[in-house]
Amino acid sequence: MSEQLTPFLSFDRQRWAELRKSVPLTLTEQDLKPLLGINEELSIDEVRTIYLPLVRLINYYIDENIRRQNVLRRFLGEKSTNVPYIISIAGSVAVGKSTSARILQSLLSHWPKQRKVDLITTDGFLHPLAYLQEHNLLHKKGFPISYNTPQLIRFLADIKSGKPNVTAPIYSHLTYDIIPDQFNVIDQPDILILEGLNVLQPNRNQANELFVSDFVDFSIYVDAEEDLLKEWYIHRFLKFRQSAFTDPNSYFKHYANLSEQEAVTTAGKIWDEINGLNLKENILPTRERADLILKKGANHEVELVTLRK
Repeated sequence: MSEQLTPFLSFDRQRWAELRKSVPLTLTEQDLKPLLGINEELSIDEVRTIYLPLVRLINYYIDENIRRQNVLRRFLGEKSTNVPYIISIAGSVAVGKSTSARILQSLLSHWPKQRKVDLITTDGFLHPLAYLQEHNLLHKKGFPISYNTPQLIRFLADIKSGKPNVTAPIYSHLTYDIIPDQFNVIDQPDILILEGLNVLQPNRNQANELFVSDFVDFSIYVDAEEDLLKEWYIHRFLKFRQSAFTDPNSYFKHYANLSEQEAVTTAGKIWDEINGLNLKENILPTRERADLILKKGANHEVELVTLRK
């Protein structure tokens, strides 16, 4: 039987870790703590084994991208301008995208030289809560239809064109809504990390319509089996029940009084009817569009790295 053709190369932890070479570790255990999500127990060993080789690879890609830009500028006779390098991080709810994004931001900011690395999540481009309620889309929150995609596209186009002081809306997980009249300002970064559920979505409408992935230079998908994702989501829900849900301003404050068993049942139902459904219908089908896939196991550690050739 001939070897199955694939556009990817696969690496176990040991083989991938060997590709770190001499990349220095700029994080300490103390630096790592504020970067972790509520359900993450990432170790410094995971940073050394998985993220340092990845940072080395990304820096090679960035260097090559800069060389290509310089060739085009020489050909056109234009002055050198900074074109931000955009990295997207996709994956399911509860898989740890935000932690991966924060770790990459920290590492890329300091190696091999000081770079301005900004991080934006697509949560800020969700439609406001009132809009979702008015259009009966609350049960589809996180699905592609729940985002103001034209606004996100304009934001990315402005970033990629080098425009200064581009604003992005801010989302509050406490109020479950966009914060009125507050914005993140992105001012000509060297690298922009864009983290979100649907950043690998292809354009499903008109052939000439732009989508998020058209602006991305390197894409990452953080992966895990669905039974693990559901387990991690329920565990996170239980932690929120004892922390964020107890805030009187929390949209989910009514969950704080649930018994543990009621909370487990409620979280499982939310997963099955919303997050799990979104994973199967919209997120997982985009996985093979990524340049690199990080496959996690039961202990949240990456077991397999798959890299597009």
